[in-house]
Amino acid sequence: MAQPGLATCFQRRFLAARQLSSFPWLELEQTLRISPDSSLLLDILHKTVCHPLCAKYPPSTKYRRSFLTELIKKHESTAAEPLDELYNALADILNEEESTRCYKNYLLPSGEPVTLSESVAIISGGTTGLVTWDAALQLAQWAIENNSAFRDRTVLELGSGIGFTGIVICKTCHPKAYVFSDCHPAVLQQLAENIHLNGFILEPGKTHHIQTEPQGQEEEAMNYQKTKLNPKLIVAELDWGSVTEKQLLDLQPDVVIAADVVYDPEIILALIGMLQKLSVCRAAREAPDVYIAFTIRNPDTYHLFQAELDKVGIGWQIIPAHSNSIFLYDVQPNVTILQLFI
Repeated sequence: MAQPGLATCFQRRFLAARQLSSFPWLELEQTLRISPDSSLLLDILHKTVCHPLCAKYPPSTKYRRSFLTELIKKHESTAAEPLDELYNALADILNEEESTRCYKNYLLPSGEPVTLSESVAIISGGTTGLVTWDAALQLAQWAIENNSAFRDRTVLELGSGIGFTGIVICKTCHPKAYVFSDCHPAVLQQLAENIHLNGFILEPGKTHHIQTEPQGQEEEAMNYQKTKLNPKLIVAELDWGSVTEKQLLDLQPDVVIAADVVYDPEIILALIGMLQKLSVCRAAREAPDVYIAFTIRNPDTYHLFQAELDKVGIGWQIIPAHSNSIFLYDVQPNVTILQLFI
């Protein structure tokens, strides 16, 4: 008898996995050992590689090939009859050419997907901004759990990358307006495409002259907009070192967020300079709430960030970590979220 609940659990793992090791193979092996029923494997196949979402927006060829190979190994270890569907699916993928781009699909608690087009390489085109980093996942999760911090407010995201955190916030937290920002041309281009891909429409003339081709998504986006509250969305080129106070005054954010932007001393100084400009150009408005999420890869860099904040009089506090994970990771990363007081 099929176990749809278990298959759905594996589906979430498959969609969220960053590497093959993320998938709970041991759990599957133990289940098959108790009940070597092929219907469970078929259910998993149709909720992962053959799911309509993955068929339309496929994960990397390498990942799907490795996943199916492991799934076949687990099936063969039960000494059950071969499943033609598994071998046919693998054969189709073996005939695919490798690509420098792939899709990653994430499921929100509502079951609604977030789909991103990403680079298969960590560094591509001279930037690390074409992939999603763990701090972005954790900041998005924190936002979902604290959606009142964003509801009906204008949000400015610094270093948006390809858009995961912002798209999640726009789908779940109902901000009044959301400003995605970055400074690398290729990142800005991919960011705008991912925003369209998820059914949102950018403000006309507010994309820093980025020309995007929704590739058949226009009708889908219009339908989305008719059925769901769509915040005002802007993609802006924002260089922290050269941005003017007037430009920031025009944005007037209520909330400022950033993920994985604290990894280099030079970037830290530019970020703090940017925050100082935000603090003095807010006119008569209250200072925005500021939340920065980052993975602590080098403790010295983390302590430098704290020291530089103290030096310029920006207060900070650590936000307690959440207990359960909406988005899954290979290994729970050492991610910290700071609230800053500018």
